Amino acid sequence: MKKKIEKVLIMILGNAVLALGTAAFVVPNGLISGGVTGIGLILEHFFGLPVDVGVFVGDAVLFLLGAAVMGKAFAATIILSTIVYPTFFSLFGKIPFLTSLTDDKLMAAIYAGLLMGAGIGLGIKVGGSTGGMDIPPIILHKLFGLSIPVMIYVGDTALLLIQAIYSSTEQVLYGILVVLLNSIVMDKVLIMGQKQTQVVVISPQYEKINQMIHQQMDRGSTLLHATTGLEKSDQKVVMTVISNRQLAHLNELILQIDPQAFVVASEVNEVKGRGFTLSKLSKNIAEK
Repeated sequence: MKKKIEKVLIMILGNAVLALGTAAFVVPNGLISGGVTGIGLILEHFFGLPVDVGVFVGDAVLFLLGAAVMGKAFAATIILSTIVYPTFFSLFGKIPFLTSLTDDKLMAAIYAGLLMGAGIGLGIKVGGSTGGMDIPPIILHKLFGLSIPVMIYVGDTALLLIQAIYSSTEQVLYGILVVLLNSIVMDKVLIMGQKQTQVVVISPQYEKINQMIHQQMDRGSTLLHATTGLEKSDQKVVMTVISNRQLAHLNELILQIDPQAFVVASEVNEVKGRGFTLSKLSKNIAEK
């Protein structure tokens, strides 16, 4: 229950951040945009619909698509976004302070891209959606394994090309900047807090190093069998995954045991299992 509430709160926050980016920077400065806001801007230009009505229409169509492919649980998060995003968008658009933060189009494009990317990223990170044009990329990712940020970039680019028909060159350039920043920030948000460091240690003192990792670093490890390339001798390799902040301390402890140890550290984007997404095995044993 706690996780469900946390997910809903993050979804609301994501929609609020996304709405702030569009209401405070995109619309007041006449920028073109991707996403469902871009759909709203296109419908406003060709059919005279208010932007918020166009956003609702776009969300409704994409909601039906997402519900059909992704299922009821995913559809529930879209319903939340379909209600929350237009509400925040309308609210922020009526606050003079927010709609007059800057009349510098470059500054507006930068902050719009940052906020919109963060908002969409938060929604996708908890397994939901902020609605709109991030739904088709999620569907494509599920069906074909395509990158979500890349597919959102492709979709946004298509919307920008349509808006380019009736927009000035300057508006198009700022719009491209918004989309690029949007994709970059969203990608960073999706892996935020998940990056860890994988460390591989080759040393004759592997037993002591393995024990040190358990007792002093409070981390698990795996012993791998390897054969050296030059001498063709059998060798045990110690592999562990630690937080980035623990790397310097681990290196220091390894060199205390074996100053000639061969250590390779590489960044990994996501780790699942005991000690990370599951409780540590030692704690489970202690509780029995």
